[in-house]
Amino acid sequence: MSTATYTVSGMTCQHCVSAVTEEVSGLPGVTGVQVDLAGGGLTVTSDAPLDDDAVRAAVEEAGYEVAGR
Repeated sequence: MSTATYTVSGMTCQHCVSAVTEEVSGLPGVTGVQVDLAGGGLTVTSDAPLDDDAVRAAVEEAGYEVAGR
């Protein structure tokens, strides 16, 4: 099992959290997604190491930006 943490910018409400969670959850191998609205944190657990570019693309698809890892 692998865990990766990212910082997401632009989230302002619970709908934002839901959108990011939905997009990232759809990535292959992802087993869990936790989003911290107040701190902008995104923690992703998966069966194997994640492709950072895929996570970044999923967050962007939801309408937000990965500010760092």
